[in-house]
Amino acid sequence: MTVPSEPGALSGPAGLELVVRPLDHRLAADFWEIDDPRLAMQVNSVVGGTPAYRREFARGDSPAGPEDFDDWIVRTVLNPETPLFREARYLLAEEPELRDTGLYLSVLGAVAEGNGTRGGMAGYLERKATDIAHPINVLEDAGLLHRDADVFRENRPTYRIAEPLVGFYHAVMRPVWDQLERPGSAGRVWRASRRRFVSNVLGPHFEQVCRDWALHHADPGLLGGLPARVGHGVVHDTAARTGHEVDVAVIGIADGGKPPLLAIGEAKWNDTMGQTHVERLRHIRDLLARSGRYDTSDTRLLCFSGAGFNAKAEAAALASPDLQLVSLDALYGRSPVR
Repeated sequence: MTVPSEPGALSGPAGLELVVRPLDHRLAADFWEIDDPRLAMQVNSVVGGTPAYRREFARGDSPAGPEDFDDWIVRTVLNPETPLFREARYLLAEEPELRDTGLYLSVLGAVAEGNGTRGGMAGYLERKATDIAHPINVLEDAGLLHRDADVFRENRPTYRIAEPLVGFYHAVMRPVWDQLERPGSAGRVWRASRRRFVSNVLGPHFEQVCRDWALHHADPGLLGGLPARVGHGVVHDTAARTGHEVDVAVIGIADGGKPPLLAIGEAKWNDTMGQTHVERLRHIRDLLARSGRYDTSDTRLLCFSGAGFNAKAEAAALASPDLQLVSLDALYGRSPVR
């Protein structure tokens, strides 16, 4: 929003430019008055950081506690009588550029199924990559898709649905829309869809929050420097002929030499992390060091978990200054990183 510099002016130099962004995961938890970090992450993966969704669309209904999350989904998000129920469909319908609605919905559905590359979307939709290039660009311009560059391979971008409610709709609601419109069906549908929600919605959302935390909240001292960019990528292991996905990669500011790789991390929502995860990160760091593209002399290892860490991981963190364990409490600023 731009405000003219003089009262009553219809045009001219701007005196104030105000960009209104969605609340991040911490502010959203405060706004929804949710103290439990696990519950806050679950709710955030559904409604994101749009303030209007709480009072106007969810009619002020917030989960009373962790045990109330499933009931809240049934009575509010999947309830045809609430404004929130059809909001994702209205968001798409209101975009003037989305003329061939079916094709755009299909592209979003492909991404919701985990097909984040152009080739993956094209294969899922059984179309040529050139056929979906324009819909992808339009969805990106409309703010419904977000393009993330592979940190380690700039020419291999992936796409994610930018608005959590739209992602939830495509992963959980759209495949069974006719059933959800029948009164009393929400509970049955949700019980059958919960695993899909965790794998297709909550897990990817948790990974993105971990990247956002590294970029906007993490102490630069913990990372070994101020991040220039944070993303994810794939590191190829030529000897093993395989690729290793890196959920969180933190690149520092280059100072005349190789860009410093400040940290790499793995994010697991439902897994208790242990020594195996730590060794995997160490192996990936070794591969990146051998590639010679980055300065890995002080690369930290970050383990993010929504389920906690076992004794071996805790012992490794105590013995290794370069290893940090980031819990849900730490992501929400309620405990230090270990």
